[in-house]
Amino acid sequence: MRDADRPTRTWSRTADILSVCLDVRNLTRCVTVALIVGTILFLINQADVVFGGRATMSTWIKIGLSYLVPFFVANYGIVVASRRSASR
Repeated sequence: MRDADRPTRTWSRTADILSVCLDVRNLTRCVTVALIVGTILFLINQADVVFGGRATMSTWIKIGLSYLVPFFVANYGIVVASRRSASR
């Protein structure tokens, strides 16, 4: 069965959230969002420092967060959208 043909993974118990987040389709979407949005944030906020040769450890941490935050926000959106009531 192709990924596109598989039903979307849902959750009703908190313990099921991890399986939704680790679903290959969801991970692919979240990584794609993180790469696009993170790169835009990097270019806006830190590119001048990095390309100017003035990057510090703090700069690299900020760059990492520029990619992690969109990844987690995209995951949160998928988790909220995939919730189903416990009665189903």
